[in-house]
Amino acid sequence: MDTAQDANQKVEGEEKQKVTAEKPTPPAPKAPASADKPKAAAKPVGTSYGARNKTVEGAADPVNQMRRVITWTSVGAFLLVSFFEFLRFFLPRAIFEPSTIFRVGYPSDFGFGVDTKFQQQYRIWVVRNAERLFVIYARCTHLGCTPDWKPSENKFKCPCHGSGYTNEGINFEGPAPRPMDRAHVELDPTGQIVVDTARLYEWPKGEKGHFDESGAFIPV
Repeated sequence: MDTAQDANQKVEGEEKQKVTAEKPTPPAPKAPASADKPKAAAKPVGTSYGARNKTVEGAADPVNQMRRVITWTSVGAFLLVSFFEFLRFFLPRAIFEPSTIFRVGYPSDFGFGVDTKFQQQYRIWVVRNAERLFVIYARCTHLGCTPDWKPSENKFKCPCHGSGYTNEGINFEGPAPRPMDRAHVELDPTGQIVVDTARLYEWPKGEKGHFDESGAFIPV
């Protein structure tokens, strides 16, 4: 009888071992996804000795990008300016000045004496007396200043060094060495006065003047 019980216990033990062997083994836990990814290379945060030992992992670098943009923009602007300067070298350099030939009106537009209305625009005075109409170029013969007309004193007075001229531009006081020059005048086909300040008539010191030459005045 004991032999039968031992046999039964042996069979039950073998069945338990079989059930235990057939039980599936649970899968091993997966590692976190972050553990599979390689870490970004560490970057130094500066160039000093202390900064070289400090690093920032995976940090963006917008400062360097901005520096590149500024650098290339500066280089492009420099090249553009240089290109325009290169083109300008081949262009003619002309100085545009007002014409030295112009009309001032008819002789009947001017009364006796000195007319100063063209002083600012053309630097001249139109003078008329009983016999002639002529144009004085408003430039002191001392150092080139523009004299002022003094109606109360009936003379021209240079504000720079005190030279004085009569109402016909003849020097009589101050350092001016000779009378003021007169511009070329003539009448066009319509009867208007044409003045040319590029053609001046002088009266050099100690020499004969050119104020009586044709073109230095208009008979009236």
